[in-house]
Amino acid sequence: MNGWWSFVVSTMPFLWQGLLMTLFIAAVVVAISLVAGVLVGICFAYGPWWARLPLRICSDILRGTPLLVVIFTSYYLLPFIGLNLQPLPAFLAAMSAFMTAHVGEITRGAIQSIAAGQTDAGKAIGLTFGQRLVYVILPQAVRRFLPPWINSVTDAVKGSSLVSLVGIVDLMLAAQQVIGRTYEPLPIYVLAAMIYFVINYSLSSLSRSLEARYAYVRD
Repeated sequence: MNGWWSFVVSTMPFLWQGLLMTLFIAAVVVAISLVAGVLVGICFAYGPWWARLPLRICSDILRGTPLLVVIFTSYYLLPFIGLNLQPLPAFLAAMSAFMTAHVGEITRGAIQSIAAGQTDAGKAIGLTFGQRLVYVILPQAVRRFLPPWINSVTDAVKGSSLVSLVGIVDLMLAAQQVIGRTYEPLPIYVLAAMIYFVINYSLSSLSRSLEARYAYVRD
């Protein structure tokens, strides 16, 4: 046991750098997709058809395409149209677009789940569209938005492991590099799995507690 613990301690500095990259990628993707996804979802719910149509096409394509294909498309195809991105920006662009499509659908569903009478009541007291959205619709929709959105955050953390495919050292690639030096795959993979589990289990627990806290009381 002491030998295994010493082995874990000796490998942690290498895994730590990869973990920081994993958390950085997840944080950037979550931030970008949250802002863009909410705007896309609002457009899905209230935008004119000529704005909804291209967004709907892009969203359906992204949600129906495996993330791996989206990443390779961003990394290898974009240079053909003059966009020569470095590996990390190319990955962030691909994964942010992929997650934005999902967050947009979560936002649309949360907004459209609010009873139409709420909007009618806002109109009746003279609120503008922006005021109805900010003071009436979004405060209620956020309750239904948070649990599935946090689940999408866990998907972002897990999906960040694919960055190793474009040569960026994240937690997964750092684990593989350590295995290449130590020839001890099992304890390294177990340790990496435990780190991913702790992160995602914490997020899942947060999702469950938010769902319980903001649950609607049904008659």
